[in-house]
Amino acid sequence: MPLYEFRCHDGTVFEATFTMAEVPDQQACPGCGQPARRRISPPRLSIAGTAAYSLTDATKSSAHAPPVVSSTGPVGRAQRYTQNPLHQKLPRP
Repeated sequence: MPLYEFRCHDGTVFEATFTMAEVPDQQACPGCGQPARRRISPPRLSIAGTAAYSLTDATKSSAHAPPVVSSTGPVGRAQRYTQNPLHQKLPRP
């Protein structure tokens, strides 16, 4: 259900959840009890679960807790020095 934002005359801002068909134009303020008008607010869109969210989360966590290096050897596959396909058949050390 959507989350709606209301503001009373005293300046108190609060949120309430209603279905889109049943949302009122005014709601009683929980602080002072006066009627509060519904106000236009930006939508709360979430990127949770996307690749961008995972990248942002990984970047933030690596700033405070970088991964521990357990070896100094090469990481990944070795780089090819030649483009000749016949050199691929040579024995490897």
